[in-house]
Amino acid sequence: MPHAIWNGAVTFGLISIPVAVLAATEDRSVRFHQYHLADFGRVRTRKVCELDNEEVRADQIGRGYEIAKDTLVEVTDADLQAVPLPTARAIEILGTVPAASIDPLRLATGYYLAAHGALAAKPYTLLRQALERSAKVAVVQYAWSGRERIGVLRVKENAIVLMGMRWDDEIRSPEGLAPPLVALGDDEVEAALELLEAMGAEGLRDQRDHYREALEALITAKAAGQRPAPADEPTLTAPVVDLMAALDASVAAARKHRGADPKPATTNRRQPRQKARADKTAPDKTPRRSPRSA
Repeated sequence: MPHAIWNGAVTFGLISIPVAVLAATEDRSVRFHQYHLADFGRVRTRKVCELDNEEVRADQIGRGYEIAKDTLVEVTDADLQAVPLPTARAIEILGTVPAASIDPLRLATGYYLAAHGALAAKPYTLLRQALERSAKVAVVQYAWSGRERIGVLRVKENAIVLMGMRWDDEIRSPEGLAPPLVALGDDEVEAALELLEAMGAEGLRDQRDHYREALEALITAKAAGQRPAPADEPTLTAPVVDLMAALDASVAAARKHRGADPKPATTNRRQPRQKARADKTAPDKTPRRSPRSA
C-alpha cells in the first residue's frame, strides 16, 4: 500500500476516529524526459529571477499575490499559519445526502481512509456500517495544503473512501453549449434507448488503455533496435443521413456482439397511427341533370 499522505481524524458529533489518508488511484501514464537534440543532455527546469537572470534557491523564494500589474502583496508562512482553519487536523462530517444528489462533475480525487491505531477500529467500523445501512454518503469538510475543501465519504468493500469535491463556484455553467432545438420523433428516441440497453455494461468491462500499451510497445521496440510496427489507420465514421436506419443497424450490431438475437427488436416501439380507410365509398356529389319532359 502507498504511504499515508495525511494523518488526522474523522469527527461526527463527539466521536473522533483517527485515520490515515492514502491515495486510492495512481497515474499510469507513460512519462517522457526532455533532452537536448544536439548531445542528448537532459533539459531541466530551473527557477530563475527575471530581473537579474540568476538561479534562485528554494530558501530564497517568497510567496505573493498580484493585486495589480507589478504590485505584489507578500504572504509569508507565518501569515498562512495564522489564518483560522477549524478543520486543519480533522475531516468533519456535516451530514448525509443521497448519492444521486451529488453532481458527478463535482467529484475529484479519491482517497482511502485507514483506521490509525487500535482505538480507531471500533468507531471506524461503526461509521462504515452506519453509512452502509443509510445508503447515503456523508458530506465532509476538511483542510489540506493550505485550503479548505469539501468532499463525501462512502463505502467501498470494507473501507471508507473520501471523494474530494469541487466547490459550487468552481463548476462552469454549460449555458450556450447545447445545439438549437430540433424535432425528434418518438420512434427515434425509443430506438436510441433500445440501442443503449442493447449495448449493456460493455462500457466498463475489461477496458484498457490502448494508447499506453502502444506507447510501451513503441519504447520496447526502439530500445531493442527494432522498427516499431505501423499503426492501423483509424476508421472514420461517415455522417449519418438516415438516423433510424443507423439506429436499427447499431442495435443489431450491439446484440450480435453480445451473442443475442441480432435482429433489431422494433415490436415495443410506438407504431405510427395509420389513417383508417372508409368501408364505404363516399357518395357521388356531382349534380345530375333532370330528365327532359316528354
